[in-house]
Amino acid sequence: MNDNLLNERVVYLNGEYVPESRATIPISDRGFIYGDAVFDTARTFGGKIYRLEEHVERLMRSLRYVQIDPGLGVAEFCAIANEVVSRNAHLLGPTDDYWVFLRVTRGPNYPDGPGAGAGPTVIVTCVPLPLAKRAPLFRDGIDVVVPATGRTPPEALNPAAKTHNYLNLIVAGLETQTSSPDAWPVLLDTRGFLTEGSGSNIFLVHDGKVRTPKAQYVLAGVSRAVAMDLCRDQGIEIQEDDLAPFDAATADEAFITSTSLCLCPMGHFNGAAIGDGSVPGPVTAKLMEAYRAEVGADYVEQYLSHLS
Repeated sequence: MNDNLLNERVVYLNGEYVPESRATIPISDRGFIYGDAVFDTARTFGGKIYRLEEHVERLMRSLRYVQIDPGLGVAEFCAIANEVVSRNAHLLGPTDDYWVFLRVTRGPNYPDGPGAGAGPTVIVTCVPLPLAKRAPLFRDGIDVVVPATGRTPPEALNPAAKTHNYLNLIVAGLETQTSSPDAWPVLLDTRGFLTEGSGSNIFLVHDGKVRTPKAQYVLAGVSRAVAMDLCRDQGIEIQEDDLAPFDAATADEAFITSTSLCLCPMGHFNGAAIGDGSVPGPVTAKLMEAYRAEVGADYVEQYLSHLS
């Protein structure tokens, strides 16, 4: 094999493992032309995919919601994802880990021409986590801004399905970045309550109690569920609630959960420091330590070690 290909990541595409540069899909693929696709994202710790089965099960629920049959079951998806990570392990640095993406589109849009009846497109890829870029978030906390762009209401598209229709969140992110380039958006629902960001969930701490937006208005992430379980394990009261921007502005502490970041403190909300400005606050710090124990890795130090 060409030496360049040996140093190129391998992806899974429709039953084959191929070099990334040789993975192609038809220009008429509905995932490309309409966003008619679903996906899920996991990450590795020490080269092992964390809670892979839960991520795949959520992918399958999203597929059922949009009525796409991938022709694969949970066990098969898990085996493929593990194989992709294994085939790319030699390209990863000793302190790095992978993001793992599982995507399924409805397939080509040809009604009767070439590609007709080809079925869904199934893609599994991995890329290194952006540890250096996101390392400052664990030192300074995440700055969160509420953009004018609101979240797509659940009456229009159920947020429990992780679809390729991300323009709502992308536009909100672009709006946020024009005023605060390093800030993360958290969108409001049509009632004016906080929902979520792009692949992230928000938690607020008041008087030692933790609250997070109700599941019916957000994509209830795997990391969100882990954080809620850790609250219960640590004897910390956790509640799903309608949370207004006022609640975030007056919180003692706040944090974000996501697949890549796990659990990361917030530093500012709409430009103002949260609580007394401590990053992380005591409740957040306790939960971060519990999260380290849960995943069996010091993910915080993994990020901080990449500070320039």
